[in-house]
Amino acid sequence: MRPHRPLPHKRATAAAALLSTAAFLAVGLQATGAAAAPAAPHPGPLRTGGLEAELSPAQHQALLESARDKTAGTARTLGLGAREKLVVRDVVKDNDGTLHTRYERTYDGLPVLGGDLIVHTPPASLAKGTVSTTFNSKRTIKVPSTTATFAKAAAETKALKAAKALAAGKPATDSVRKVIWAGAGTPKLAWETVVDGLQDDGTPSRLHVVTDATTGKELYRYQAVKTGTGNTQYSGAVTLNTTLSGSTYQLYDTTRGGHKTYSLNRGTSGTGSLMTDADDVWGDGTGSNTQTAGADAAYGAQETWDFYKNTFGRSGIRNDGVAAYSRVHYSSGYVNAFWDDSCFCMTYGDGSGNTHALTSLDVAGHEMSHGVTSNTAGLEYSGESGGLNEATSDIFGTGVEFYANNSKDVGDYLIGEKIDINGDGSPLRYMDKPSKDGGSKDSWYSGIGSLDVHYSSGPANHMFYLLSEGSGTKVVNGVT
Repeated sequence: MRPHRPLPHKRATAAAALLSTAAFLAVGLQATGAAAAPAAPHPGPLRTGGLEAELSPAQHQALLESARDKTAGTARTLGLGAREKLVVRDVVKDNDGTLHTRYERTYDGLPVLGGDLIVHTPPASLAKGTVSTTFNSKRTIKVPSTTATFAKAAAETKALKAAKALAAGKPATDSVRKVIWAGAGTPKLAWETVVDGLQDDGTPSRLHVVTDATTGKELYRYQAVKTGTGNTQYSGAVTLNTTLSGSTYQLYDTTRGGHKTYSLNRGTSGTGSLMTDADDVWGDGTGSNTQTAGADAAYGAQETWDFYKNTFGRSGIRNDGVAAYSRVHYSSGYVNAFWDDSCFCMTYGDGSGNTHALTSLDVAGHEMSHGVTSNTAGLEYSGESGGLNEATSDIFGTGVEFYANNSKDVGDYLIGEKIDINGDGSPLRYMDKPSKDGGSKDSWYSGIGSLDVHYSSGPANHMFYLLSEGSGTKVVNGVT
């Protein structure tokens, strides 16, 4: 087994901004219309009491059980109806003792999509501390009936047609359930259908389609498999943690939750084969060597794990000490990479010509951060929530890049700058001025939710850059 020694942080500004951004996104603060005061030339010290406390599994479980015991009283305090109940999803505790309890709602036992909320409870020791609540929707949940007049089978057929219209390959129904739709407008009884298959570029698909259970009208749809685009990142000579089994080395890191790297050998399902080697030297830095992609994937996974652990005290994507796993060599000529909650795994295609695996540091950090978002905020991959989902991954993917302090890929505020996906050397996205990519927006406006989520990510990305560096022209690690 080869030891890994974390490298020191290179830029304190990016690290401090990550902490500030994490607090901002986690609490769900909203900007007011008031003009912002000029920024101080030197930021004050970080208020560490507002950062997440590190809890043992037993302490976390105790908080969950305490919250579950109080759900009925909490529902009454919030003024929810007699037919509504709260289901505890998670509890986060700050260093100052403040609790953030995330709830999902049910109505007559049916899940309420869009009914989730967070209750923020300060400790009694904080003077003037008041309980506050962040609602997804404050609407009272009430529907005329929970008996559907539009049949379940008809909703399934409609969802399959929607998937086919998006050029999905091999669409098949995974599940259909009755729900209350409260994501927009008046709450309605609905069917939520999940359709599996392939997206038009070969990425796995888990399309969620919400259909009115009375009229048959489609109310909402979103894609649950989160994707990003990248290319082989040559990080130079790196140290990897591997495991010796008999006389063979495995790309298996027992020091970081048991992360394993598999090769799909151009397949599109299962785990494929655990990557092994006789001399513990992985790849040769070229895309034609099948081990190179595995080495880059394992490196990206270990840097992402260390970044979250050493910056936020978070032990793995679910904060349970258990690693996801990585799969390389997905399909043939697949120019993409994706995170999938259903397998709790990270997957990379080999890119154009099967010699440019999509395994750069910021892509790895970006995609695995989708897993963190899924296990915390649960932001759907559509509308404004989808833009925040993408921005969160861009922000923390950038954090991984700075954290790694790799001389071959220094930290910057460009997304996918190594992949040349546009063919002219330009990155996918710019955090300093998002609109430079021709589609992203620099600031929020009322219609931003109608954009592709990679473009509506602009305002939050811009916020992170300004927190890190401030405004005005400057050069950061060689990038103007």
